[in-house]
Amino acid sequence: MRQLSQIYPLLLLVTMLNGCTTIGYYSQAAGGHMSLMMSGRPVARVITDNSTSPELRDKLSVSRQAREFAAQRLALPVGDAFDEYVNLDRPWVVVNLVAAPEFSLEPHRWCYPVLGCQAYRGYFNLDDARQEQALFRARGFDTFIGGVTAYSTLGWFDDPLHTGFTSLPEDQMVALMFHELAHRVVYVADDTTFNESFATAVELEGLRLWLSQRGKPEQFQQALNRLARRNQSLALVQDFSARLEALYALRGSVTDDRLRTRKADLLDQLAQAYQQLSADWSGPGPFGPAPITLNNANLALFRQYNQQVPAFRQLLRENNYNFSRFYQAVRKLSEQPEPARVARLAALSKRFDEHL
Repeated sequence: MRQLSQIYPLLLLVTMLNGCTTIGYYSQAAGGHMSLMMSGRPVARVITDNSTSPELRDKLSVSRQAREFAAQRLALPVGDAFDEYVNLDRPWVVVNLVAAPEFSLEPHRWCYPVLGCQAYRGYFNLDDARQEQALFRARGFDTFIGGVTAYSTLGWFDDPLHTGFTSLPEDQMVALMFHELAHRVVYVADDTTFNESFATAVELEGLRLWLSQRGKPEQFQQALNRLARRNQSLALVQDFSARLEALYALRGSVTDDRLRTRKADLLDQLAQAYQQLSADWSGPGPFGPAPITLNNANLALFRQYNQQVPAFRQLLRENNYNFSRFYQAVRKLSEQPEPARVARLAALSKRFDEHL
């Protein structure tokens, strides 16, 4: 799957939590994050270090400019985020575990203090994630583990820059920085779609302005192409998800074996349709290069991201690209009950036109 970010729950008050599994999870979360923080070196020092490669030095120099742009033009609460750099020995910073029942597209949700419930659980250690995955598989769940390029602590900590960022092309690195900083602006418990769609809208519009300032507006089309591929994939997934949900609704009236056979057929058809859809794309799509394997878990994860991006881009447009006013409007929207939020965002989406 494409590069992902996540909101990462950290250890706040372990002594208030009950259960060995819960304490164990929060201990690895806190330990992993603290290890990440303690491994950081000031970006300015890494830039001036003679042993730093020219490629990394250039990326880090761009990151400094992007931080300033985020604070000044995008009104993002940068603080000391991305002021230190961590060299990771892996292509991801954490991995996500997602689990969904065999005959449901509703993912299992883990609940955390303050953050509410989320349809994924992040691990710094892949083996820890696989141990938890095995427990869900033993219960008949579909599961998925995917690498996460970056995560946000919502401003509780000064999140560092790391190789998950700097291994990306320059424009994608900058976009991901804007995305993670946007999570510091607003967070709605139990609404991943709202949170990720908002951050993606800031990422896109921030990148558009950034590239324009640097005299490279034509590169924004590449970002729009990536978004278009995600949207095309999402439409395909939504189509097949409706078929799967109709199938799962038959449980009790047909045998589980029959459901399994039909489920496997639908997932194979979806994989083949995705392969045909992505055959002429210049780069890998959101599910990666073919052949792909799909199940309830990775479909559930994919469906949560980006559905409301056009709505937030329209809201920014209606605030004349004044990011401070836009954030005020988003915070006000976040305080509304979920049905009202969804209705407002649906109305905004209908008004959005990429070419206006």
